[in-house]
Amino acid sequence: MMKVTGTAKLLAVALAVSPLALTALSHPAQATMQEAEAAKNLKLKIAVGRFSNETQYGKSLLRDQDLDPLGKQASDILSTMLTEADRFLVFERPDISRIEREQRVSGDSGVIGVDTLVVGSVVEFGRATDGKRGLFNRKKTQVARATVTIRLVDVKTGLVFHSATGSGESTTTTKTVLGVGSTAEYDTTLDDQALSAAISDVINELVGKLGDRPWRTDILQVQGGNVYISGGQHQGLKVGDRLKVVKAGEVIKSGQSGFDIPLPPTPVAEIQITQLFGETEVTEGSVAKIVSGSIEDGRPEGLYVVAGE
Repeated sequence: MMKVTGTAKLLAVALAVSPLALTALSHPAQATMQEAEAAKNLKLKIAVGRFSNETQYGKSLLRDQDLDPLGKQASDILSTMLTEADRFLVFERPDISRIEREQRVSGDSGVIGVDTLVVGSVVEFGRATDGKRGLFNRKKTQVARATVTIRLVDVKTGLVFHSATGSGESTTTTKTVLGVGSTAEYDTTLDDQALSAAISDVINELVGKLGDRPWRTDILQVQGGNVYISGGQHQGLKVGDRLKVVKAGEVIKSGQSGFDIPLPPTPVAEIQITQLFGETEVTEGSVAKIVSGSIEDGRPEGLYVVAGE
């Protein structure tokens, strides 16, 4: 019979009562990846801004830049794709004047600020039709091709920190034999499909780049040991999450680059979410308790919250 030592017994008991420990020991890379993925689930606030049409397609003397349908289509498609990614809070900017007008009518507050502005251009767009006619048959193919460029802009500095280009096309073919078969006039849906294909060509790259941006939020109030912060379920926060409270570093203007460069922040405290409140993504918040460190009551200046490691 194999002899079991005391150390082996302790290890067996520990693993039996802690399945999470067994997972961490047997799959350390997987555990680390899961932690990183949890941190990335915190949603950034982004806005899709101007999307211009730099081609001659769809332009005329009776249309200005604000009435450009191709640019509007591209902006709507990009907004839809970013929203469906379920990784961001997406805000409107092309229709900002309409939103502000409605807010004045309803008496609501101003427009929400965002972390990143997404702007782009349709740089190439074209249509082609190819037809073949035989003795007893006829074939017609319509093709739409599009190329877009998309830029990510830091709203605090105006710096373009990433750009990407995507291309796509869409085709439709009709055939008739002895006068029997399908026929097609000018197919306007090809425009949308070509733009969708071009944006799809770069959407994963954009989502990944935006996901690398650091998430942060502000402290609303500190009272009686409770820390009230902005953001809740829609931003990916949940009860039990641990976050860090840091003090912003001094901002110094660089003589070499001309940019204002913030020094690294100083850790102040660690907090844990205990409760979520609010009804919508723009009014929700979270209540947290202080796990380590200390924060004075009130609304502290220069402090903000970042994702825990």
